[in-house]
Amino acid sequence: MAALRAAKQALRKEVKRRVATVTDDEKRRQSLVVSQKLFSHPKYVSSQRIAVFLSMKDELNTQEIIRDMFKCGKSCFIPRYESTSSHMDMLKVNSLQDIETLPLTSWNIRQPAKDDNSREEALASGGLDLILMPGLGFDHARNRLGRGKGFYDNYLERCKKHPKGKPYTIALAFKEQLCEKVPVDDHDVPIDEVLYEDEK
Repeated sequence: MAALRAAKQALRKEVKRRVATVTDDEKRRQSLVVSQKLFSHPKYVSSQRIAVFLSMKDELNTQEIIRDMFKCGKSCFIPRYESTSSHMDMLKVNSLQDIETLPLTSWNIRQPAKDDNSREEALASGGLDLILMPGLGFDHARNRLGRGKGFYDNYLERCKKHPKGKPYTIALAFKEQLCEKVPVDDHDVPIDEVLYEDEK
C-alpha cells in the first residue's frame, strides 16, 4: 500500500512538472481542440444530464464546454467538494452567470456554498448520463491519477447504486498528462474514455 502511495505521489509530481511547462496559449489551444472533439462525440450529443468540473489552472479549460451545454439546453451539474472528507455532490447550475456568483473555495474554484440547499443534487433526482472527469494523469488503459482525495471514485460508487446506474465517464486531458502507466488499487475506478489531442 505504501509503495503504491509513493508511486502515485512520484507520478503526480512528474505530471505536474510536465503540465507546468505548457504555456497558457498552448493550454488554451488544446482545450479548444478537445472541446470540439467532445461536441461531436455521440455520448455528449445524446447526454442530457452532464456533470462537469470547473477547471483549475493545470486542467483542461472547461469554459467552452459549459457554455455549449447551456446553449444546447443540457442540464449542467458541478461538484461541491467537502474539504474535510472525500464526499462530493454534483449540484445543478442554471447559467454561466449563476456559476460566476458562486463562492470561491480554498482551491480557488467556484462551488455552491455548504448551506446552499436550493440546488438539485444529481443522484437525488434523475442521475447523470455523463461525467466529464478531471485528473492529473491518465494512461492508455483508461486508468486515472487523481489528486489523492478519492472524490470521484467515491462518487462513482454512489452512482452505481442509483437506478440509472453508473454514467459514462470521459476524462479531459492535455497530452502532457498522458502517462505510460498509472499505478492503481481496487478503489480506483477506471474511466470509459480519455479525450485529448492525438497526434494524427
